[in-house]
Amino acid sequence: MVYTQPPAMTHDEIESHLKATKVGRFCSLNKDGTIHAVPVWYNYDNGQLIILTPATSRKAKNAKRNPNVTLLVDASEVGVWPKGVIVYGKAELSETTVEEIASVWEKYAPKERTEKAARGLSNLTKWIKMTISPNRIVSFDYTRDEEYKSAAGE
Repeated sequence: MVYTQPPAMTHDEIESHLKATKVGRFCSLNKDGTIHAVPVWYNYDNGQLIILTPATSRKAKNAKRNPNVTLLVDASEVGVWPKGVIVYGKAELSETTVEEIASVWEKYAPKERTEKAARGLSNLTKWIKMTISPNRIVSFDYTRDEEYKSAAGE
């Protein structure tokens, strides 16, 4: 017997998960072929993922050189089976405004705070918007995997 993959989420579950989860793990390819993986705040809007980052960040430089990126958005806690979504896609870089930065960050803090933070951080460095258009989406939900849980003794 070979175990392959836990159950996938439905389309609606994927949409809900991407909208509700606050942190993703952004992966891009470094010049030397290694993977650069970092936690990021993101926003999910109309089927695309939006990440804001300083223009000089490694993730921005990597995505500019090679737009093929991956974003893992998972939810796991100690003692709870994980579930998540893996988005494989292309990143497009564009200029952004203080207002746009603040609107993306509203998922994480009150509007007054995000506006102040966006203004302050924009004074320190130039920010850009990365829009990730998915090529393929894979999901997993171990909470529904009775075979896996049974094999683990649950």
